[in-house]
Amino acid sequence: MEHVLEELDYQQTPLGDISLRRRSEPKLNGEILYEVKLGDEFLMSSLFTEAEIQLATLALATQHSQKLDVVVGGLGLGYTAAAVLKNPAVASLAVIEIMAPVINWHQTGLVPLGEELMSNPKCSLLHGDFFELATGTGSFHMQDHIKQVDVVLLDIDHSPSHWLSPGNRYFYTSHGLQCLKEKIIPGGVFGMWSNDPLDSEFNALLESVFGSASAHIVRFSNPYTDSESSNTVYLALVQ
Repeated sequence: MEHVLEELDYQQTPLGDISLRRRSEPKLNGEILYEVKLGDEFLMSSLFTEAEIQLATLALATQHSQKLDVVVGGLGLGYTAAAVLKNPAVASLAVIEIMAPVINWHQTGLVPLGEELMSNPKCSLLHGDFFELATGTGSFHMQDHIKQVDVVLLDIDHSPSHWLSPGNRYFYTSHGLQCLKEKIIPGGVFGMWSNDPLDSEFNALLESVFGSASAHIVRFSNPYTDSESSNTVYLALVQ
């Protein structure tokens, strides 16, 4: 079986060099995978997407409105955003991504879900710093009529204590999370993906700020270890 490995894009960003690769995986009978790397570190693979999808599914399941405004921090390969758009109650989705090349991959169809996201009129891809917007004094949206949103989902850092940039640390404090809470309507939800096991202290911090918090372990098959792996999804409801 011929092994395929292509570097589809390589760009310099303020956070480091980012690359998009497409390759075949011998362990999966040559299945084509898409991978994103920041320097030598893997950020995302199209093989492991269950937790990203569940981030959207679990968070939206807490909402009862039929007209939801949603913000997603971090675009990646688009799996969280695509899962959000599958919910018919979603009226608008703004995806905030700090790395312009990642947005360009979707706009030019370099990644599998790019066309799906770009063709949906509910979806906007915004170049910006989610953490600055989340902890700043303004709203997430430029539109005056959207002061607060129903759902905010975050999939950027590896975990609450393992950040892509040291500057992100402030967000995971009581004051940083309180700033975010003010941008979500009462009854709305903040959801966050983590690659690490449950951090009980962080979950308690979410509960103290938002009023209600829970953690969900999402398990999935890992062909590299021939066993299960897991990620954590945190949910915090605005009381």
